[in-house]
Amino acid sequence: MLLSSIPISSIRAFEAAARTGSFRDAANELHLTPSAVSHAIRKLESAMGTILFERSARAVRLTPAGENLMRHAGAAFDNLRRGIEEVAGRGPQLLRVHCAPSFAAQWLAPRLARFMAAEPQLEVRLAASTEYARFSNDDFDIDIVYGQPRAEGVEVIPLGEETVTPLCTPELAKKIRKPTDLLDQVLIRSEVKQVQWHQWFTANGLEAPAIHGMRFDRSFLAIAMASSGLGVTLESTRLAEREIATRRLVAPLAGRSVDIRYIGHHLVFPRASQQRRPIRVFAEWITREVAVAGPASSRSRVR
Repeated sequence: MLLSSIPISSIRAFEAAARTGSFRDAANELHLTPSAVSHAIRKLESAMGTILFERSARAVRLTPAGENLMRHAGAAFDNLRRGIEEVAGRGPQLLRVHCAPSFAAQWLAPRLARFMAAEPQLEVRLAASTEYARFSNDDFDIDIVYGQPRAEGVEVIPLGEETVTPLCTPELAKKIRKPTDLLDQVLIRSEVKQVQWHQWFTANGLEAPAIHGMRFDRSFLAIAMASSGLGVTLESTRLAEREIATRRLVAPLAGRSVDIRYIGHHLVFPRASQQRRPIRVFAEWITREVAVAGPASSRSRVR
């Protein structure tokens, strides 16, 4: 079926009725009568050869076919409204950010208030998961990924080096004076971390022990458990900066061991979108924030 054979007014009536759950509310929004909305939807159902609403005396409800169509029509009208607002210079410009979970929770979220205060015309939507954003389906404008980006046709900005070092509570730190003291401690492991304990022990001239401590699949969980006194975690000082600033965590071997530095996170966005103002100002802001935070000094580097 060609789109040209279906009046756009019928699709508009359907979208409004499906979104509001009422022919009357849709009519008020579109400045029509309820009967006009009902007629437009029946015309659409006839053209498509399927029923889109279950009708009763008190309410209307989408059929499975109607729900399927609304997923597409709703997204299309949302994009259209957003485009009109951006072009007309009215309303907030939307920036959809996808981010690695630990970076989002530990570093990005605490700073977003400053960004939004500086850019009040932008509306930021933040989602976090370990999946890479698929720009092809237009779900996100920007992705902050952990590890090496895999997408093609994108701009990639490394978000600076991070320093990875053992971290624990001040109480536990009293028992740790040299690298070998860690052999007697519970070592917390973040399983998806690129830098692992065996690399740290090797950098410090030691044979890595078998790790029998707690294992987590997210850095923010490892940081939280170390802050509770469970043991020692090998983590990025960038991700643990709030815990370090409040002295919930300390680096017991600072200046007495070799830390590891590496580039863990990258900012990624479609090359075709790099001139869009929301993307440009966010990229400029986050690179400034990373530069201000900066890594601690170290003598070993892992790529």
